[in-house]
Amino acid sequence: MDVRGWAEIVVTIGLTVALAFPLGLYLARVWQGERTWLDPVLKPVESVSYRAFGVDPAKSQGWLAYAMGVLVFSIASFVVLYLILRFQDLLPFNPQHFAGCSPDLAFNTAVSFVTNTNWQSYVPEATLSTFSQMAGLTSHNFLSAAAGIAIAAAVARAFAANRGEGLGNFWVDLTRVSLYVLLPFSIVIALAYVALGEPQTLAAGAHAVTLEGGKQAISLYPTASQEAIKQLGTNGGGIFNANSAHPFENPNPITNLIEIISMNVLGYACVVAFGKVAMASKDARALVAVMAIFVLGASAAIYATEVQPAPALHSVHADASVNMEGKEVRFGAPSTAVWAAATTGASDGGVNGMHDSFMPLGGGVAMFMIQLGEILPGGVGSGLYGMVVMALIAVFVAGLMVGRTPEYLGKKVEAREIKFAMLAVLILPLSILGFAAVAAVLPLALKGLENGGAHGLSEILYAYSSATGNNGSAFAGLSANTPYWNTTLGVAMLLGRFAYIVPVMAMAGSIAAKPKLAASGGTFPTDGPLFIGLLIGVILIMGGLQFFPALALGPIVEHFQVLAATAH
Repeated sequence: MDVRGWAEIVVTIGLTVALAFPLGLYLARVWQGERTWLDPVLKPVESVSYRAFGVDPAKSQGWLAYAMGVLVFSIASFVVLYLILRFQDLLPFNPQHFAGCSPDLAFNTAVSFVTNTNWQSYVPEATLSTFSQMAGLTSHNFLSAAAGIAIAAAVARAFAANRGEGLGNFWVDLTRVSLYVLLPFSIVIALAYVALGEPQTLAAGAHAVTLEGGKQAISLYPTASQEAIKQLGTNGGGIFNANSAHPFENPNPITNLIEIISMNVLGYACVVAFGKVAMASKDARALVAVMAIFVLGASAAIYATEVQPAPALHSVHADASVNMEGKEVRFGAPSTAVWAAATTGASDGGVNGMHDSFMPLGGGVAMFMIQLGEILPGGVGSGLYGMVVMALIAVFVAGLMVGRTPEYLGKKVEAREIKFAMLAVLILPLSILGFAAVAAVLPLALKGLENGGAHGLSEILYAYSSATGNNGSAFAGLSANTPYWNTTLGVAMLLGRFAYIVPVMAMAGSIAAKPKLAASGGTFPTDGPLFIGLLIGVILIMGGLQFFPALALGPIVEHFQVLAATAH
């Protein structure tokens, strides 16, 4: 550890937050249908899109219609992507001549990209054709991210409404976010990546001769374009198996910095836009502060842990002065720490298997960040509405302590909203602990596990935490490309996405119907240090619902494994 390392972490996080404010103000204009600097080019495209799909942009939807729009769109997206993956051998742009994916792998991958999880149970460069990567995965990197941001827009309108019924129009929000935010910024970032050395080609690959005279086939793909939206949409799911540890996806320190910032900037920007739309900018800044505090704290913990001497080196009397195990060697421990914190606080976008090589505390911090609910700053859109859920629980707790009906941003928070909030929050521990408990003692599941004992249990917990949290990163010791793991992880992704979204939309509908109240002398302030501290405490408690019970699984699993060994 040194000053330069700490400075790198602080500057990276600070730069991300700073860029989020102007981007958030622009995003608010997009949400509100206001004029932007891209209107001369994109307004005609937007109008043609509405006419082609029969969408009335002036028609607002209630929460149920909005939620149904999300579900119908996601089902259709899943079907299209599933068919592309199953029949990629019959589709164009398959210079590698890859066969179609198996039913369970196609199911898992289609669910993964539709839910903005982007978990990959396969080796991308050895499994998917160029067409599948572009038309299948990259397009859904846009669409799943746009759907999440659209839901965030609906939640923001709920707090701006005064006895309103509508939350906006999902199809309009989906179109505008895709056209005015994700597409133009991805083009700019992709061009920057190409200029900085990332490949962008339809060729299957290049052939090279090694120094020893051997022949080598190097996969290429249109890497820059997928990398841009992969990071900006908090998707993960890279062209190559090593993800952003691969030099084609992340060739130098400049691309590394751009990728870290891209991965988090829209998550923060959604909160800034929420504050603008809900006319509560100060309260939104408090949410941004909480997000940044958690990312900074996780980065610091991982950095401090990962520069410590590795015990395994001590045991063999090797040089333990430098611990580079699990680090992105090209960019060092500080970059690895802030990347890991940003990855697990948002979505994958990161280095597959990196967390598996961390010291126990470093891996534990990464897992805990996911189990906090993927809200720090979270996936695009999902981080915002996840934070709103936590904020409502926090003000409800504060109201109970002082004996007053709680309010948040001028809306009374009553039993109905808290029931929906808790319904959303509780899906995480139910899915994570339920699936993990079964997998930890089921021989069919344990076949895919390369490690036993405590670390093997961590790999199981991390997998289901990542799937349910729609994160997509993984510990490398789990071979998940089997029917059991592909199916159960796919179901966990569906629960983490849609069993969370529906209660959130119902909560938003209830809030929108309430009158907008002016703050009074008894209103609990939600824009200052007291609320920030309270919110941090609530998030830690909610995260503990799955983290600390998971610790109890250790001796239980050991007991079952001993019984199984004795019986055998």
